[in-house]
Amino acid sequence: MSTVKNILDEKGRNVWTTDQDSTVFDAVALMAEKNVGALVVTSSESTLAGILSERDYARKVILKDKASKSTKVSEIMTADVVFAKEDTLLDRCMAMMTQRKIRHLPIINNQGPVGMITLGDIMKTIIKEQSSTIEEMESVMYEDQGGEG
Repeated sequence: MSTVKNILDEKGRNVWTTDQDSTVFDAVALMAEKNVGALVVTSSESTLAGILSERDYARKVILKDKASKSTKVSEIMTADVVFAKEDTLLDRCMAMMTQRKIRHLPIINNQGPVGMITLGDIMKTIIKEQSSTIEEMESVMYEDQGGEG
């Protein structure tokens, strides 16, 4: 089973951040610009003060009829952040994400956030691993039947 490091090695270690004092409008504009569904929220005290997702925006701004240009990120972010490290196995990440019903998982080390993975990233990697395993098994079966594969 692969680890988070395998995903980050392939997709990169970009971490898009917003400050907790920024407006929600600016944060959502950054999400649109970078084509991401969540941002790591920073503060003067922490490199991981929270996470802001499209779901936070939809449920805590749009549905509550708040103004995104005057609402601060700190008012709607998720402060209780679930995170993983690069050596975390993907099945563990998937279990945490499924249990907490989240789609974005910040990856941290001792210095702070070093990447972000999604359920889609995990599924893509698992499917790739399974396809490789199937190809190997088919090759072995073909050889066992007298083929030259």
